[in-house]
Amino acid sequence: MSAAIVFRALADPTRLAVLENLMRGEMTVTGLTARFSVTQPAISQHLAVLRESGLVLPRREGRQVFYRADPNGLRPVFRWIDEYRAFWQARMPRLGTLLRGMRHE
Repeated sequence: MSAAIVFRALADPTRLAVLENLMRGEMTVTGLTARFSVTQPAISQHLAVLRESGLVLPRREGRQVFYRADPNGLRPVFRWIDEYRAFWQARMPRLGTLLRGMRHE
């Protein structure tokens, strides 16, 4: 999974709120629908996107499906952040030097 897919999944405010609810514990589609002012099919679509992006895992119990947040789904984002952290840490000293030089011109 790529960080772009995870960011795209989290870009929707309702989807982000669904994930935040699932971070507190497992819930069914019905339970999630009761917390939002959207329809059950809309919640199901949001869950599908979260599932496809690796952020949510389903668990079937009889006829019910329970969803929970999967923290491992955020690993691509952490890798992306680490890459950019290294990128900027290597360039910040040069930027400081450049800015100090500009101040004296």
